[in-house]
Amino acid sequence: MKIHLRQIPPEGLHLEGEEECALSGLDSDDVQCAGPLQYELDAGVSEGALWANGRLTQPVELRCVRCLEPFDYAIEVKDFTIHTVLSGPEEIDLTPFMREDILLNLPAHPHCDREGGRICPVMTVKSAGSGNEEGKRPTDWSALDKLDL
Repeated sequence: MKIHLRQIPPEGLHLEGEEECALSGLDSDDVQCAGPLQYELDAGVSEGALWANGRLTQPVELRCVRCLEPFDYAIEVKDFTIHTVLSGPEEIDLTPFMREDILLNLPAHPHCDREGGRICPVMTVKSAGSGNEEGKRPTDWSALDKLDL
């Protein structure tokens, strides 16, 4: 996203819209863009520097670290803020700053059941009344339990 500095009035500029995915060059099978980057920013020029703050939302498809199934997730940067000194050009590209904040807000260990709208198929589900577990996956130590020492 490029901002032309001469188009910013003294009182600042409000920007809303969509841009191409900021993560398009990311070489990962675990993170894929699922839509355009949505932004709502206020920008201005003050004392030889550009400032911008607002909100970013990038829809992505992540892979669950438990079940390895893909799921949709929206990376939200609620307090995107930059302040950068202007060095002469008439326009400045905010894409690297946006990309950095989106990557910093990417979950390190994504779980498909993180937002509560889905149940990870690997997780055990306890029956409400009986206390027994249904669909229980054997523990990773189950092979050791069978050893006869």
